[in-house]
Amino acid sequence: MMPMYSIDNVLFAVLFTIAVLFFLLSAWNLIRLVLLGKPDARLKSLLIRRFLTMMEYAFGQKRVVAERFGWNHFFLFWGFMILLLANFEFVANGLFPFISFRILGSIPYAILTLAFDLVSFIVLCCVAIAIYRRLVLKPSFIDYKSRDAFIILGLVAGLMIAFYGMHGAEIAFGDAKAPSWMPISHHIAGPIMSAVFGESLPIAGRIFWWLHALILLAFLNYLPYSKHMHILTAIPNCFCRSFSFVTTVSREEFKIGKTYGVSMVDDFTWKDLLDFTSCTECGRCNANCPATTTGKVLNPRYVVRDGKVNLQANGRKLIQGYRTDGILPLIGEKDDNLGTVGEEALWACTTCGACMAVCPVFIEHVPKIIKMRRHLTENLAKFPDELNAFFEAIEQRSNPWGIAPSDRAKWAKDMDIPTMNSGADIEYLFFVGCAGSFDARNKKVTASLSKVLKAAGVSFGILGVEEKCCGDSLRRLGNEFIFERLAKENVTLLQKYKIKKIVCYCPHCFSTLKNDYRQFGLEAEVIHHSELMHRLMNEGKIRLSKSKGADRIVFHDSCYLGRYNELYHEPRELLEMASGSKPMEMKRNFEKSFCCGAGGGRMWMKENPENRININRVREALSNKPDVIAVACPYCMTMFEDGIKDEKATDRVVVSDLAEIISARLE
Repeated sequence: MMPMYSIDNVLFAVLFTIAVLFFLLSAWNLIRLVLLGKPDARLKSLLIRRFLTMMEYAFGQKRVVAERFGWNHFFLFWGFMILLLANFEFVANGLFPFISFRILGSIPYAILTLAFDLVSFIVLCCVAIAIYRRLVLKPSFIDYKSRDAFIILGLVAGLMIAFYGMHGAEIAFGDAKAPSWMPISHHIAGPIMSAVFGESLPIAGRIFWWLHALILLAFLNYLPYSKHMHILTAIPNCFCRSFSFVTTVSREEFKIGKTYGVSMVDDFTWKDLLDFTSCTECGRCNANCPATTTGKVLNPRYVVRDGKVNLQANGRKLIQGYRTDGILPLIGEKDDNLGTVGEEALWACTTCGACMAVCPVFIEHVPKIIKMRRHLTENLAKFPDELNAFFEAIEQRSNPWGIAPSDRAKWAKDMDIPTMNSGADIEYLFFVGCAGSFDARNKKVTASLSKVLKAAGVSFGILGVEEKCCGDSLRRLGNEFIFERLAKENVTLLQKYKIKKIVCYCPHCFSTLKNDYRQFGLEAEVIHHSELMHRLMNEGKIRLSKSKGADRIVFHDSCYLGRYNELYHEPRELLEMASGSKPMEMKRNFEKSFCCGAGGGRMWMKENPENRININRVREALSNKPDVIAVACPYCMTMFEDGIKDEKATDRVVVSDLAEIISARLE
């Protein structure tokens, strides 16, 4: 006989319908906010690959469990996935009393209820661990006092307690329909319910049933407005991820009367806006950010949070076409307004990419910062004072120091290196870069690399006075107009000489030519000097003296060599071949390497706080008690040498580029 409907079923049906309608309305409003963004063509292909990567990272939680506490989130997430089935039965049975998993048969039903019982306990333990972490451990990289987080954790705990309350009451009362394979409900919840409620067990069971129902419906409608909005958006954000590290930014279209960069939240792409709504607020980005960890204003998590708050505050007005009255500014002079990103925070970014490398849901922080820098630089000419000289030097003399372009090839005097304008027929163009051409310390590296290439019999030449700055810092500082001019001029020159292979020793030149210049038609193969020397060593074209002693070498991963271009092993293997032993590692290495502080144009800006980024990294290197700090970047060279002087360690350690180490050991 089909079970009769009760007043509880009717009332629940009404509340459920209202709650679902409100949830769907909230979800639709969220979709409308994301669709405010500019177009992004990433979804035009590779849909199967996107589905698989979503399964790996969203459901498999691959990046989440890369950190120890991530396992707590993993069990919490999968606990919820399993309990979706339990809640489906709960809702269905509340609407239609004749629907139950009992129709599957006694054994499948018993297995399911056993799983629900045990998983509910696991979820309750995960909630307890999360609360303990926030109340006792208090990790500095999260907002451990967040009221929103405690509300969510409280709702989750409430669901589990209500689950045990209603089943414990059923079991204690001897209800014939009570599931039999529920050990927690049988042996813990049941006795507690019996002791507390006695003769009132049936009433208690209904109270806990309604408590479960109301918490479930409240939780559903609280999600779109809480910090846990990511439960709805993180999965599609993983689906929409970039398949490789985000190495470049989009071009601008320059027209009279057009504004550039991002000044309002709807100037971002829809993927940027989806990023804002997908943040889990796990704190991994700021825990690894060199600016945040050395006391700067910048906190990448707050940049994303401010983007979300700004989108929510302005979204309805922007949808209706209002862009002036009552709009919360996206960028402000100070960083003290929720929903507004401070200018100082934007200029503090080194674009090292550490935030993007650890984000479990693939938020792309750096491009957003560069887009906002573009607005300040190109529309308002509002940037740190010291950049005036930098921009002027680049624009007038095509190098950051403003040195006469005729001096660019002076380092090569008497070295018999052919220049392209002499009609040289070469295999590799050595793109020297500004530091290698003008900076006294880095010119020694340039000469060392040339010596190594000659010893290996490599056919190479240089552009000489025709070479111009690659424009890396310009682009990262938001001066896209001058960057585009330089990029087009350089690409035209490289195409004129029909260059097929380019070797760079500066990772910033390397990454810019390899990644950014593809947007301007460059098709040449671009390799870093560590790659080329590694290849030449393996081919036996570089022979090293075995009489040289093995130094204690510690290696520093350059951000633009490592994270941006995944060159980790070649430099290390090169050092091992040169010294006879593996180089020592700093605590933060490979994709978690700590920035030297010079990227993103910071090379040309002042750093006022006492705990400078380069000092932080130098101290980490010195803790290994090395003889040599090996680098593969001219910016890193400068920052480490300055830091070693400040730490008064010049008498016990030297900074050397890979090329210098190899050159010193040539037979």
